[in-house]
This record gives sequence, C-alpha cells and structure tokens, in this order.
Amino acid sequence: MGFLDHLEELRKRIVYSIIAIAVGFFACWGYAENIYEIMQRPIMDALAHNGLSAKLVYLNPTEPFNLYLKVGGMAGLFVASPFVLYQLWCFISPGLYRNEKRYVMPFMASTVALFLAGGYFGYKLVLPQALVFLIGYGKAFQPMITLSEYSSLFLTIIVGLGVIFEMPILVFFLALMGIVSAGWMWRNLRYSILVIFIIAAIITPTTDILNMCIFAAPMVALYVLSIGIAWMVHPKQRKKRAEKNS
Repeated sequence: MGFLDHLEELRKRIVYSIIAIAVGFFACWGYAENIYEIMQRPIMDALAHNGLSAKLVYLNPTEPFNLYLKVGGMAGLFVASPFVLYQLWCFISPGLYRNEKRYVMPFMASTVALFLAGGYFGYKLVLPQALVFLIGYGKAFQPMITLSEYSSLFLTIIVGLGVIFEMPILVFFLALMGIVSAGWMWRNLRYSILVIFIIAAIITPTTDILNMCIFAAPMVALYVLSIGIAWMVHPKQRKKRAEKNS
C-alpha cells in the first residue's frame, strides 16, 4: 500500500470507530443518571467520612445536562471499545506477518481487560484515597465541589490509569517489531522506575507520598510484566525457540 492508501485506510477505520462510539453513546444515554450515581459514590463517601454535606453543586443551568452528555459519551466509548480496538488491529495487521496475525484475539482480550483493570483500580483505590486526603486536608473550610470539577477529576484518574495499564500492550508491539528488547528494559530498570515515579508525581491529584506510591506501584509491576512479554515476543527470542524446535 502507498502512503495515500494508508491514509485512506486510516480515515475509514476512524469513521467506523466514530460511528460505533456514537451508537454506544445513544445506547447509554438513557442510563446516564444511573451511571453517574456509580461515579459519584467515591466523593459522597469521602464527604460523609469527613462529616460534610454529601451533595455536589452546579454553577450553570446547563451543567447537569452537559454532565450527562459527558457520562453518556464516556460510557459509549467503553461499550464501543472492543469494536474500536478491532479497527485499530485492522489498520495495523497488514504490516504484520501471517503468523503474527494470530495475536488478534489475545490483543483484543488483553487490551480491554487491562483498560478495565486500570479503571477499576482507580475507582476502588486511587480515587477514594485521594478524595479522603484532599477533603480531610481542607475540612476546616466549607467545600463547594461542582459537578464539572468532580467529573473532570474522575475521568482524569479513571481513564488515565486505564491508559497506563496498557503499557504491556505497547511493549508487546514494540518488542514484536524488534524496537525494544527484554535485555534493554532490564538494563534500564532503575531509570525506568525513576521516570515512573516522576509520571506518578505529575498525574496524582495530591502531593503526598502515599498517593504517589499508589500510582507508581502498579506501573512498576506492569513494567516488570512487560519485560517478560518483550522476552517472549522479540524476534531474536522467537528465532532461538524456532531453532531449538527444528
């Protein structure tokens, strides 16, 4: 395929993905209020834990409507994510060898599972811990937390951790193409841990060491897991295993 053919293929996959997300949005729109009830549990629990009024506010009459639009869009993205990921695979797969295309099902399953695991980790552990710390730190004042501010914080943490948990998938493709190797990742482990903690310090919503470590710990574990994945799929290792079996 030429360059213009690649652009046309990319455009087609993007259009299909946008249509799928739109369908997912309309399917989830009717359940936006129910979904938001689940979203607001961490902030409600944190406010109640500090003896404060468990209620959020809004400053603009359109804010609740916009919030439900955002919630419907996020839920639609989650619902359509398997199809979107399949479109990504369809765009990538022409550049792979035939024997490498067998990774399509593991790619689909692991990508969705890792993203959901990251979001669940953020929802159950990171977000509640951050909210308890932040609200407890300012409990001498009366909080006026708006719907938009909380939803932005929620999406930043949940989606951010979902993306971070995709690290093994990224390393899988980089190693599959021979760009990185397990040996290189292991030799640079100390520098990688330093970078991970810097990233954790940037994305964590609080300034305390505990929450930074909560963010960094799964990233370090995923990096170590990624070293094993790189060793399994790197071309040199695959060639060695083929020679042993022949």
